[in-house]
Amino acid sequence: MIAVLGLVLGIVAGLFFQPAVPSGLEPYLPIAVVAALDAVFGGLRAVLDGIFDDRVFTVSFVSNIVVAGLIVYLGDQLGVGSQLSTGVVVVLGIRIFSNAAAIRRHLFKA
Repeated sequence: MIAVLGLVLGIVAGLFFQPAVPSGLEPYLPIAVVAALDAVFGGLRAVLDGIFDDRVFTVSFVSNIVVAGLIVYLGDQLGVGSQLSTGVVVVLGIRIFSNAAAIRRHLFKA
């Protein structure tokens, strides 16, 4: 309940204050969001499987974002930023969809 309240308050605050993202961080924001979604779907799957650990979730959440951001940064430095960004999104997207499929199988017993 506290997490849902925090999410709602965060969305309302974001809509009210309309924060500006610095232009230097703009290439990394979509990748960070996809990495965070991967951790959230993995955490939800772990909850449904009965093996959720908050420490593992926290480490997964932070490390996904940091590693994805570093890969995109490395790609930018090498001049192939868009290709590495696409690769990161594809890999994380595959993980998100596999977790979503496991969640669906668990919920619908399919």
